[in-house]
Amino acid sequence: MLSFGGFAMIRVFLTLIMTGRLSALVALALVPAAFGLLIDPAGLGDMMRDGLVMLAPTGAMLMFGILFFSIMTDAGVFDPLISRVLRIAKGDPLKILVGTAVIGTSVALDGDGATTYVICVSALLPIYRAIGLSPRYMATLLLMSIGIMNILPWGGPTARAAAAMHVEAAEVFVPLIPAMAVGFACLLVVATIFGLRERRRLGVLGPQEEAELEQHTEEAPDCRRPKLCWFNVGLTVALLAGLITGILPLPILFILATAVALLVNYPSLIDQRDRIAAHSYNVVSVVGLIFAASIFTGVLAGTGMDDAMSKSLLNIMPDNLGPYMAAVTALSSAVATYAATNDALYFGVLPILASTAEAYGITGAEMARASLIGQPVRLLSPLVASTYLLVNLVGVDYRDNQRASILWVVGLVAMLAGVLVFGIIPLAGASA
Repeated sequence: MLSFGGFAMIRVFLTLIMTGRLSALVALALVPAAFGLLIDPAGLGDMMRDGLVMLAPTGAMLMFGILFFSIMTDAGVFDPLISRVLRIAKGDPLKILVGTAVIGTSVALDGDGATTYVICVSALLPIYRAIGLSPRYMATLLLMSIGIMNILPWGGPTARAAAAMHVEAAEVFVPLIPAMAVGFACLLVVATIFGLRERRRLGVLGPQEEAELEQHTEEAPDCRRPKLCWFNVGLTVALLAGLITGILPLPILFILATAVALLVNYPSLIDQRDRIAAHSYNVVSVVGLIFAASIFTGVLAGTGMDDAMSKSLLNIMPDNLGPYMAAVTALSSAVATYAATNDALYFGVLPILASTAEAYGITGAEMARASLIGQPVRLLSPLVASTYLLVNLVGVDYRDNQRASILWVVGLVAMLAGVLVFGIIPLAGASA
């Protein structure tokens, strides 16, 4: 009965968000609440509270992670990088396209696709137009950059996967760094291929054309703090070092770093309020989902539905497939994240797969890592709003962008080889 109720709850949840009848936030809160009332009304409050307590650190980490990197972007911490890459590239299409990959990956440290697209396209599109480079190449490289960097804990998917598995985001993310490095190497290879194509087609600009190109400048926004650039770089490096070494819990690191960033860059209370308000939508839209998901995960675990469902799957699963659950999840996550929302995968499907994989000695953290490998393909899904923003900014047709990007983006599943080679997820678990 519990197994049937669990599958029914997930089916209703997926149907409501896939058909657009309810937003993910509303469905995550109301669907499990309704099923919890039917199964165990007396314990519903405790289940929800336990779920909320469990996900509170993840919500805090996301909130202050988004704020920190948004403030760093506002202060102009990436401006010197962009200027230097453009100076080095000059009029060489190969250098410009490789520089696009480097800039896109660096700016994507904030984990937000929309912000990255706006910053990169604003800086690079005039250069592309002046030289005659294809904007489709820029769109593909930026999609790939975000696909890799979206795995950062404050990007959203990692926090969702960690929350669904009830583990710390750092436990999921830090072991994935070598796989992300493999993805970045793949990105540079693609950028080199694009650059060589454009160099053959256009050649390299002469001195006069380079001089005209260098005249392109942009007026810096009022929120820029160029005199504090090195302080902000040092603060960002210190934060990343603390994240990797685990000197403090992630939420605490981000809270402290955000407070210091605001105090130093924007000492005026009015300026601090304006910076927080400028990014409040991104914060609320992501953190709200995490707290709403606490009801879903709390009810799923508190009623025992997750255990019942995993036993059902274990009974019907072929014996030779179970030990490979992590690898299968990593491979299928590309299709799953393209066809469904992140919330549907991480809060609806992953807990069931993880409960089944546990019987083969595969941990929840390993399953969370496996489920993130398909994120690069996720960016091409028609369900991702930021991709529409990108194609509009670049000025290419959405369908043309899909056709031009799909094979290159799918190539980032090279990260699957990385997670297996580095032992980040097991190729095969123990026998059940």
